[in-house]
Amino acid sequence: MTSPKAHAADAAPSLTRRLVTHARAKASSGDDLALAALFVLDAVANTLGGRNSEAGRLLLRWAGNGPLAPASPAETGARAFLMGGLTHILETDDLHRASVVHPGCVVVPAAWAMALRTGASGAEFLRAVLEGFEVTTRVGMGVGPAHYRIWHNTATCGPYGSAMAAATLLGLDEDQSVHALGNAGSQSAGLWEFLETGAMTKHLHAGHAAQAGVQAADLAALGFTGPPRILEGDKGFFAAACPDGNAELVMSGPEGPWQLALTSMKPWPSCRHTHPAIDAALDLSATLKHMSPDEIHAVKVETYQAAEDVCDRAHATSEYEAKFSLQHCVATALENGEVTLASFSDEARVKAQRLASGIEIAVVDPYASAYPADWGSAVEVTLTDGAVHRAERSHAKGDPEAPLLPPDVVRKAVDLMEFGGVASAEELAEAILALPLSDRLPELPIFG
Repeated sequence: MTSPKAHAADAAPSLTRRLVTHARAKASSGDDLALAALFVLDAVANTLGGRNSEAGRLLLRWAGNGPLAPASPAETGARAFLMGGLTHILETDDLHRASVVHPGCVVVPAAWAMALRTGASGAEFLRAVLEGFEVTTRVGMGVGPAHYRIWHNTATCGPYGSAMAAATLLGLDEDQSVHALGNAGSQSAGLWEFLETGAMTKHLHAGHAAQAGVQAADLAALGFTGPPRILEGDKGFFAAACPDGNAELVMSGPEGPWQLALTSMKPWPSCRHTHPAIDAALDLSATLKHMSPDEIHAVKVETYQAAEDVCDRAHATSEYEAKFSLQHCVATALENGEVTLASFSDEARVKAQRLASGIEIAVVDPYASAYPADWGSAVEVTLTDGAVHRAERSHAKGDPEAPLLPPDVVRKAVDLMEFGGVASAEELAEAILALPLSDRLPELPIFG
């Protein structure tokens, strides 16, 4: 016999259904679509730039070094996987602070692959991107800090957003979309253990999250059912993986702007947790540039707990570990006055190691209590003569409070695409920014 409690639960709309209803009903303006196009440009530039890396070349070998036609559902999922993996390699893709999710590397590949197959217009594609960002970040807003200490939020929350984007482009109704998100969420996975050795697994996380959503949406279109209470159910996502999660946060502030508008863009190719400290260190570098390393007595970085958990790495033994090292990032910023793709090479790590090895990391307020709403840091340099120089950041460059301007985003995108070997980078950037008025998506030279 079914209990009254079960009947009441069945009668109330599930959290997944409320998410779908919210995303579908939210109005989008021309400005929203234009901003979405800017984020798509950032993601695609990361995709193409990611080809010029060891992990990128391995992913291309997996794909057969030839075009993956978007004609069938299986090929669409494989294309989303490849694009997702490539997009997350260089560590310059976007980041949504409140959810600690990189939405672009999951949502844009899934939407792009599906839009190519369905023949969607640029505006239809961008609308799906807005909805995908909305869903994946809202799920992430509720998972809690304990989830993030073990689980990679982009991997676990990403499938919900890729499923939403794909479902929209397939024209699925609300019931079908709920099934798609239910089955996508049941594929949530992705652990931080890869950081212990600097393994390539993080790229797999983004690729799988993109592919899982595409496959779930395609199956839902055929009538394949999924659990409607995948988020809040007794054996659902929050119960399984979010010990201090708060499901109520998933639907908080529904009248606010699109979550895409609250997403940050990265100016530097390293973990976003290092960026507030990089920003502060670059400020100090102008003061210190005429000094020798021997004149620096001590360097202290003040930050929040998640930054220490993920990026406290005084001795980075690889390029990827250096991207997740507060010490290396701050040292190279102080010494060189810039942080670029070359700042993580073997030579750069050796050069920065002397200073990096002595940098102290401290979790203190106001940064500890402000996180995750605000990601801030301070860098304090004490010289051998006793002088102290300090710079503080409540936000990092690229946050909504200190956004990259469109010309800066275009310049970054062109540089990344040229790094990836794209000959016509400026033309491709223009085509992506013109998507709100385009009949179709431009071709991407993924295999170049």
